[in-house]
Amino acid sequence: MPRDPAWRGRLTCAAIVLLVLWPMLVQAEFKPWILWDAQSLAATWQFLASFVPPAHSLEFLQLVAISSWETIAMATAGMALAMLGAIPLTLLVTERLSISRIGSGTVSPLAGTVRHAVRALLVLLRSVPELVWALLLVRIVGLGPTAGVIAIALTYCGMLGKVYAEILESSDAAACNALLNNGSGRLKALLYGALPESAAELVSYTIYRWECAIRGSVVMGFVGAGGLGQRMDESMKMMAGNELATMLIVFVLLVAGADAVSAMLRRRLA
Repeated sequence: MPRDPAWRGRLTCAAIVLLVLWPMLVQAEFKPWILWDAQSLAATWQFLASFVPPAHSLEFLQLVAISSWETIAMATAGMALAMLGAIPLTLLVTERLSISRIGSGTVSPLAGTVRHAVRALLVLLRSVPELVWALLLVRIVGLGPTAGVIAIALTYCGMLGKVYAEILESSDAAACNALLNNGSGRLKALLYGALPESAAELVSYTIYRWECAIRGSVVMGFVGAGGLGQRMDESMKMMAGNELATMLIVFVLLVAGADAVSAMLRRRLA
């Protein structure tokens, strides 16, 4: 059997990865063998056994349905606000849509300064996770979905603005340049030049982020932002495994439904 000519390189890379990763695992106190401890296994089995059968009383299912709708509404409203903020910021940060570069081919110093400031704002917004925003906002606006909606809007505005700009920058510039060179404004160049070329990719990413927002809405419920996550937190504190099992099933169905909507839109755009 012939020897792999790259075995030395592969072995060296594996050793380097191990040397870099090992201190991180130690610092993180990563101890997976705890899962196989007799006490941990007994507690795990006891908790999982309480999942069967899932809670299915009419009153509880109605409560879960209301909480699920609240989660969807939180994610959708947050995404809508995020898009309202991201679209104008994308117009400012996308160099391809810059009017100041017409003729000279270079962006003016003022436009460049504004673009860098907007980029810094987008970095700030997406650097703070939505869960951290939710923790801060719960203390400002109180418990409930309002904190979750604003948290999603802030973080996802930064994410959408950055990725929208990258998608538009990577598209064919011919249509945008033709419109701008003939006196078109930024918005028209976006709608009639860049958007038709990038529509499928933009919609695909937006729907993906909506899926993430649904998952994020559930997580933010654990800090008091309402929705399905808050109900799950209450059930976990009471060790009500049957209620938790029902809500996990509903959560999986929510994500599967969002994925189905995403696939349908992608097919139509294709």
